[in-house]
Amino acid sequence: MTELIDQFSAYAGWRTAAADSVARLRAWLARNEVGDVQSDLRLQYLLERLRDDKLTVAFVAEFSRGKSELINAIFFADYGDRILPSSAGRTTMCPTELQWRKGAQPELRLLPIRTRACQTPVSELKRYAEEWQSVSLQSLDAGSLQAALARVGETERVTQDEAVRLGFAVDADGDEGLKPGADGLVEIPSWRHAVIQFPHPLLEQGLVVLDTPGLNAIGAEPELTLSMLPSAHAVLFILAADTGVTQSDLTVWRSYVQGGSQRGRLVVLNKIDGLWDGLRDEARIDAEIARQVDSVAETLEIDAEAVFPVSAQKGLVARVTGDAPLLARSRMPALEQALTGDLLSAKQDIVREDTLAETGEVMVQTRALLEARLAGLREQLQELTDLRGKNQSVIEYMMRKIRSEKDDFEQGLQKYYAVRSVFSDLTNSLLASIGMDALRDQTRRTREAMLESTFTKGLRDAMEGFFRHLRENLLRSTGEIGEISKMLDAMYKRFSVEHGLRLTPPETFSTLRYEKELDRLETAFNRQLNTTLTLVTTEKHALTQKFFETVAVQARRTFEVANRDVEQWLRAVMSPLETQVREYQIQLKRRLESVKRIHQATDTLEDRVEELKQGEDNVLAMLAQLDALQQEIAKTLGPLAQGERESGEMRAAA
Repeated sequence: MTELIDQFSAYAGWRTAAADSVARLRAWLARNEVGDVQSDLRLQYLLERLRDDKLTVAFVAEFSRGKSELINAIFFADYGDRILPSSAGRTTMCPTELQWRKGAQPELRLLPIRTRACQTPVSELKRYAEEWQSVSLQSLDAGSLQAALARVGETERVTQDEAVRLGFAVDADGDEGLKPGADGLVEIPSWRHAVIQFPHPLLEQGLVVLDTPGLNAIGAEPELTLSMLPSAHAVLFILAADTGVTQSDLTVWRSYVQGGSQRGRLVVLNKIDGLWDGLRDEARIDAEIARQVDSVAETLEIDAEAVFPVSAQKGLVARVTGDAPLLARSRMPALEQALTGDLLSAKQDIVREDTLAETGEVMVQTRALLEARLAGLREQLQELTDLRGKNQSVIEYMMRKIRSEKDDFEQGLQKYYAVRSVFSDLTNSLLASIGMDALRDQTRRTREAMLESTFTKGLRDAMEGFFRHLRENLLRSTGEIGEISKMLDAMYKRFSVEHGLRLTPPETFSTLRYEKELDRLETAFNRQLNTTLTLVTTEKHALTQKFFETVAVQARRTFEVANRDVEQWLRAVMSPLETQVREYQIQLKRRLESVKRIHQATDTLEDRVEELKQGEDNVLAMLAQLDALQQEIAKTLGPLAQGERESGEMRAAA
């Protein structure tokens, strides 16, 4: 595991260096008083994202595919034993997160299964410690961890009605849900969700491991598939070489893994040691493994390069015993190399693009301000230089000229204030379309329509209408954003032409990402809830509850993000104009005061010229410092050092 720790440590160090560079930029802006509240907030949010950055790896499989053993082999072999329970049959009965955050207490947190009866998602319940059962992990040795984590697999037997009420599908044959026992009772997980917190080297670097249960338990917790899996940076889908791709495997793949971006989606063909029967030589074993890999790739409709045949059990044994030949034969290093390559490079690209975009926009705005200040200083310097040796009448003419410019600018300000008023009205209209009040109203109407529905068609129409209205809100918002952009573009051009302000056109804003998220959400909804079987077999109140616990909650999160982004954009598009207007007013005032002083005492002319030259030098120095900060951030955000990559690859191949 050393190579994994090294690569994650390299990424964590890179992320910390990026945060330090951003912090230096923020401090420099404040120290030199060239930033504004909006820029400072943007950099503050960016720093918070960098410091709280997590990398989530999700493991998805049907039961008995060796999923928990694979997690043990990749992440926890250094304990010298299994940490997650791994035995025949079902061991992970609920979604389980392994994580660590600085200042946390080592503990196992378990969310009782009966919290499903309330209309509260897991993400919301994470805020309330009293809803969870906590098991302190006083000792972090392998035995103590095993005993505590074994509780993740606890089950209980309930009536069929109780199982359905808690969101589980029940089927007499066990094909489409949980199969009742001879006593008519159904076995369900005791826990809805588990969070394991302990200070492991990889978890300390920001890694989060998400271990998922089998098909029936996955289907009972739609939040897992609607939010957790899509947001994971890497998803490992595990199959077993002794079973191939079964129908339930294919269902899990198509329903919960396939679709969307395939970057970071890896297929693991586990248990290849079953082919080591002692009767076939290595060439025949390799040929059989290659045949199975091609078969899996064809069935799942993916490239064979994305399928990794391994033996997690032998890989774990090899790591514990230090058996290098067995580790190589288990083929675990190839999987780990692909995992870190996909995961870290994808995550690094996201962080790099986000950081460069945020700091770049702040720097463009700051540079425009400094260049406007420099232009103003040079204009004043030229004016005062031209006054050398001139008589009082020329100086009085200069005063009248500056006052005239000031009057013209103040007339332009009246138009600016008028635009601000219109901007405020358009902003209110936009926030009414995309805002949370509109979403809450639509949610309430949908709930009422579903509860009042008598037939399946009414339920379906209400749920589909929910998505249709949200799309209409986004479409209306797109039009209002276009109006705002067009109006501001005209105002930017006017001030640039009439008053020489150095303004770049305001950035456009697109709602496409939120539309795509709604598309993904609706696809999952159609697959999991909007089916004839679900509509016919699920009681109306239970279906309504499930819809609002999952789909509506995710839609709300999408609109919360959209609101935050729109509000930030609205502040950002006005900020450069406001800053430049304020700077231009200051420069006009200073020009007029300079000429007034010279009119009253001509001996102050040379002093003022010298003062302006010093101001020019200071601004030029600040521009140079800003360029240096930009270069520092760009250099810091470059890829991980080539030497670090090569070192990690050599260790993985060893």
